[in-house]
Amino acid sequence: MLDTALTLRSGVTLPNRIALAPLTNTMSQADGRVSEDDLRFLVARSRGGFGLVETCATFVSAEGKAWAGQLGISDEAHVPGLTELAAAIEVEGGRSIVQLHHAGVKADQAPEKLSTVDGDGVRGATAADLKRVVDDFVAAADRAVRAGFSGVEIHGANGYLFTQFLAPKDNPRTDAYGGSLANRARLLREVLQAVRSEVPDDFAVGVRLSPVDFYDLKGLVLSDSVQVGEWLAEDGADWVHLSGRDASGTPPKEPGAPVIARAFRDALPREVAVLAVGGIWTREDAERAMHSGADVAVLGKAAMAHADWPRASAAAEFAPVKPTWSLAHLKQAALGEAFLRYIQAFPGMVEGGKPPR
Repeated sequence: MLDTALTLRSGVTLPNRIALAPLTNTMSQADGRVSEDDLRFLVARSRGGFGLVETCATFVSAEGKAWAGQLGISDEAHVPGLTELAAAIEVEGGRSIVQLHHAGVKADQAPEKLSTVDGDGVRGATAADLKRVVDDFVAAADRAVRAGFSGVEIHGANGYLFTQFLAPKDNPRTDAYGGSLANRARLLREVLQAVRSEVPDDFAVGVRLSPVDFYDLKGLVLSDSVQVGEWLAEDGADWVHLSGRDASGTPPKEPGAPVIARAFRDALPREVAVLAVGGIWTREDAERAMHSGADVAVLGKAAMAHADWPRASAAAEFAPVKPTWSLAHLKQAALGEAFLRYIQAFPGMVEGGKPPR
């Protein structure tokens, strides 16, 4: 099942059902241009057999930039490097996807942070701001088309701008973008609709969602998120990518709720793929995710440690290398120095980094 091709509703065909997660890595140049480390890391995963190779969250505007060393697609100066990156990924066999991103209140590199409402150090988005956000995503998608990528993914997860609108706790607005679920989903839908209408029919457009509350209680519940997924399918999404801790899991704060991926798979049209990430280390883990409703298994940490996971994991003797990792192992897996420094801040990830909790 993992090794079978998947043709998306746009006509883009993935050579298999194994995807690289959009991993934050801080490896890009200071102005957001593609670096040699970006190229080395992503191309190694395509060469290693990942059917869908996704960039890290890539800022569509300076206003939405979240961290130093973040990849950018907000300016024409970014296009040459992105063109080289897309071509290098595609020639190795993987389909290249840019994740389009606006961090909202988490835009720590922006001079002013945009949020749902005014608050401490943030400014509530006006109608003009929201139109600009839509326009910025459309312009970024156009750059991705011209750079030669197979598609884009709109980042609607992990507490960034669209999640801030979707989550009731973060969105007390009383206008057309707050209150009801339909209103809270409006901005994300407007962006998807605008992007889908402007890119070619054979260009893939997906969306990533945080389907439930995993950490802070923001009011994200599975039934609402499934409804949002159904709306996104109506708006032309090729896939809904579920961001979570366990690709085969149930909502941790909703006792009795169904498996998350299965709830989406049962609700969405067959032509809209379900991607799921979290806790996938072995082929058995990936197959469990697919039996739980996913059409594509998305790998994060396992892909960091094993650039060739799709091929290596097929061997009976395969045993994934889990944290704590050695720096030597990760360098061999094509992680650049900035990426190594970044993950050293997470407890128990890398030898010589922050100790395990």
